[in-house]
Amino acid sequence: MKLARPGGPAGFFGHPRALGFIAVTEAWERFAQYGMQTLLVLYLVDTLLQPGHIESVAGFRVVRDALEALFGPMQTTALASAIFGIYGSFIYLTPILGGFIADRFLGRTSTVITGSVLMIAGHFLMMSEAAFLPALLLLVFGIGCFKGNLAAQINALYGTDDARRADAYHIYTLAVNAGVIAAPLVAGTLGETLGWRYGFAAAGVGMAIGLGVYLAGQRHLPKDPAPKVRARRAERWSLTTGEWKSTFVLLALIPVLALAAIGNQQMFNAYLIWSDTSAALEVFGTRMPTTWLITIDMLASIACLLGVMWFWRRMATIGIAPTEITRIAIGCLFSVAAYVLLAGASWMADAEGTKVGLATLVVFHVLGSTAFAHIYPVSLALYARVSPPAIVSTMMGLYYLHLFLANGTTGWIGGWLDRLDASAFWLMHAGIGLLAGIMVLAIGGLCRRTLSAEAPASMHRARPIRQG
Repeated sequence: MKLARPGGPAGFFGHPRALGFIAVTEAWERFAQYGMQTLLVLYLVDTLLQPGHIESVAGFRVVRDALEALFGPMQTTALASAIFGIYGSFIYLTPILGGFIADRFLGRTSTVITGSVLMIAGHFLMMSEAAFLPALLLLVFGIGCFKGNLAAQINALYGTDDARRADAYHIYTLAVNAGVIAAPLVAGTLGETLGWRYGFAAAGVGMAIGLGVYLAGQRHLPKDPAPKVRARRAERWSLTTGEWKSTFVLLALIPVLALAAIGNQQMFNAYLIWSDTSAALEVFGTRMPTTWLITIDMLASIACLLGVMWFWRRMATIGIAPTEITRIAIGCLFSVAAYVLLAGASWMADAEGTKVGLATLVVFHVLGSTAFAHIYPVSLALYARVSPPAIVSTMMGLYYLHLFLANGTTGWIGGWLDRLDASAFWLMHAGIGLLAGIMVLAIGGLCRRTLSAEAPASMHRARPIRQG
């Protein structure tokens, strides 16, 4: 029996109106996040970690001592990469806390609003060198409250058998990429040309606009389930045996997805540092800002997301509809191809004493974006579909744990750029992608029934247990 659609009448490209507000809110949040993030490692290397600036950062000596106690003495590039990795990791760890707060105390809507306010404050504090560390802390916790809960609200718009769910997450991912496209063009250009603080201020303004859109669409959003801490004892939820199996399989996938994500996350770290000195970025005789490579990547991502959606819809009409696991594995293979290309181009450029051409980088971004289109939205939809309804916000927060692991590893690996030839450095990323693909297929084969769309309903439905 087809369940009623909680999102109401279709008013946004055949989807509930709420999806439009959620997607636009997410686009502005990503504009803010990536506006800051595309500047972060360049800001650290070129300015903040240089003499005359580093001394003014409150508490930085303690942070540096802690990092060097773990990793040994660190030069500027390695230190910047480590800071990026820590920040990039924790913004994907705190969504677990954000999901728990939403499930147990505030509800999703209030938690998203709280996160937005924290992020606005953090972006504007980035304008001050002295407040750099408190600003990062506010951003980490703000993103944690925001990220998983907004994605969980999309899931709440559709019944359990509504085929539009996967397309909804593709639309959501398109909005993500739209925000990231604009971020380097606005915040990146302002930061690299007028001054870093202007780029950070633009990110703060973008997040404020995102909050305004979310508040304007609040009446269209799905109703939050009653937070468990306030629910009556008779309405407390327990997981079935099948739901525990689903949960354990999804948890097992987290480190594998982390490996699959390393290639994509490295584009915001070591790739930008390497491109700044090793890529020919001249266009019609003028050198474009390095951060514009992220815009190229996001343009490629939107084209590839649309292309991948169209391709697999066409395949479905002739009876070819691979599982989510298979599509994620295909994405890993595209990531391998992208980094094999970059490694080969780096080797040839070093051998000839030249720089890697922009055309090669564009092909690299197309391959990497095709990988992203097969991995990120597909895995997001998989977690939304398979997660037990009673803990879906917490599970969506746990989903982002794979990016916590990926970014931590990315920051650690990024420090090797100074020690390895560029060709060997990028070939290592190809090997990581290949390992991820093999592991994804192995888990998919072992847990086919648990992850199947035709799994018994009892595996995906929580049941209330009366007590007393």
